[in-house]
Amino acid sequence: MRVGVFIVFLLLLFPFQATFVYSLSPWEIRPDLCLITAFLVGLWAGRVRGVIVGVALGLVQDVFSASPLWLNLLTKAGAGFLAGTVAKNLSNMESPLAFFPIAALSFVWGMVFLLSSRSGTDAMLYSAYTLLLPQAVLDGLVGIGVHWIVARWIVPAPAHEGWARVSQGSVWR
Repeated sequence: MRVGVFIVFLLLLFPFQATFVYSLSPWEIRPDLCLITAFLVGLWAGRVRGVIVGVALGLVQDVFSASPLWLNLLTKAGAGFLAGTVAKNLSNMESPLAFFPIAALSFVWGMVFLLSSRSGTDAMLYSAYTLLLPQAVLDGLVGIGVHWIVARWIVPAPAHEGWARVSQGSVWR
């Protein structure tokens, strides 16, 4: 049952982002919910599940958006993998600390997309300052908000190690 609900959530995340969040964007800046989801799944469930969710969300974004093929797939899978690595090294990450890796990943992946567009240097610097930096801050703030809600109200203690998952119970079984 949980797996089915999670798959439906993943399938509806991109249309929700493309329609509802698009209309609520302040100053044309929208949070990348797929990046945030891949990061948080990697943070809570480990590298492998983070990569799987990142690949699925990136593939959906690549198929249904006008971005270069495979770029979303690689960036979202990379976000899930890096989050799983962070979770392995920092086993008790609190909500405010999740801001920095999410914001950094958002900025780096935004630069990757900007470099793939092959625009001029002046346009890249202007876009990095006016678009990518606020985008990274918004992604980080949305990420810590979701992390706080899930960590406090839905899953009291996410497990990161295999032995802890058995003893504490896990959402990801």
